[in-house]
Amino acid sequence: MKAHIRSVPVLAIAVATALGCQPAAAEQMMNYSEPDLIGRVLPSVVAIAATGAGSAQDGAVAGPHTERGSGFVIDPSGLIATNNHVIAGAYQLQVTFSDGQTAPARLVATSSVIDIAVIKVDTHHALVPVRWGDSTRLQIGDPVIAIGNALGLGTAVSAGVVSALDKDIDDSPYDDYIQTDASINHGNSGGPLVNVAGEVIGMDTALISPTTGSVGIGFAQPSANVIFVTGRLIRDGWVRPGWVGGTVENVTPDLADALGMPSPQGLIITSLKDGGPAASAGLQVGDVVLRFGDHTPVNSRQLRRLIAETTVGQTVPVAVLHDGQERIVPVTVKVWPETAAEIKADSTMAAAPKLAVPANLGLSLSAITAEVRAKYGLDVAQGGVAINGIAAGTEASTRGLSAGDVILRIQDGPVQTPEQVQAAIDAARAQHRSYVAALVLRKALDSPTPVWIGLRVSQP
Repeated sequence: MKAHIRSVPVLAIAVATALGCQPAAAEQMMNYSEPDLIGRVLPSVVAIAATGAGSAQDGAVAGPHTERGSGFVIDPSGLIATNNHVIAGAYQLQVTFSDGQTAPARLVATSSVIDIAVIKVDTHHALVPVRWGDSTRLQIGDPVIAIGNALGLGTAVSAGVVSALDKDIDDSPYDDYIQTDASINHGNSGGPLVNVAGEVIGMDTALISPTTGSVGIGFAQPSANVIFVTGRLIRDGWVRPGWVGGTVENVTPDLADALGMPSPQGLIITSLKDGGPAASAGLQVGDVVLRFGDHTPVNSRQLRRLIAETTVGQTVPVAVLHDGQERIVPVTVKVWPETAAEIKADSTMAAAPKLAVPANLGLSLSAITAEVRAKYGLDVAQGGVAINGIAAGTEASTRGLSAGDVILRIQDGPVQTPEQVQAAIDAARAQHRSYVAALVLRKALDSPTPVWIGLRVSQP
């Protein structure tokens, strides 16, 4: 979850129908005090740790970076929905369920354009999927609950209301967001927005904030979008949206007057792709689109969504105003003109970095002398072995170590010289261990408490 909205990957091909204003059925509404409400939903919600390569600095090899996010089970077989920006660039996915159990996950399909992804865990038992709610029936003021791994601290819930509907947050031409004042923070991305019947009516995706925390302006993708997109990702490996090859803009009062229209309505065509479905059907630049099938889109975003969700190959009657006269033009929707290979490339997980594990692990070490104490600001009584540097391109360079750190113990024994550290590494390797445990006082952490770090001593 990103605080600055323009840096957040958001929905780019939304596919829900226009949101209505029908009231929720009274029998579906329950009080927040319902004791089983959260208990019913939590088993379907997971925290996600997505590990990928971090950013390199000063020529050093980037260490691993873990993005914290959320997701929810959508199929008993282990399929989980989340945001693409949670898992983008990851080479390792780990999910944690509400009962504390963890499991590795793999990527099924995703799209950076849409910011929705499907991942899968393999378990020996069926998982509990969420119950979907109808986002098209939401009203402003409806109570909702956001559930997710807020700030990476574990699954938590927060309550609020629907603040607005069909919001355009100016990050794509397809924005169709539910705005809520329920707390959505970093780590909530991919988590469910739930109504008081315990049904998922959205996927928490973005926030706008002058700080890094929630100020009550969060956004969720409507469940209608998520259901459609995840269904396409599972079935086809990509969204495979419909396309007609044209662009439109809203008819303003000035344009309506120029066109001799009694009032502004519809969407005027601004461009057509040569040979595209709309042009081939006979639509022209300057025509005003009044209806697309049975729907009357009120803005260009709604029309784009209607086209995107139309089955490829379906012929749709499009009502347009041409030279002041209404006419019906049948338009056959085609698939978006991107190759499946190009779009499915998004669904390939990043490769784990290939890093060297030399005999000395790439560590430059020295005994702690008076000169070393002065150089790194170490306490006069500090023992152990100082790290002077770490070779780039080694696995050890990804473990968060830095010059000035002090190795206190290797495995179960204290060390005072570089030779003792090397002997312990050699012994672990001779025992066919993959890792050696090092107790390290981290200078960068500025803490008197050391931490244990596993250092790989042999190639994976």
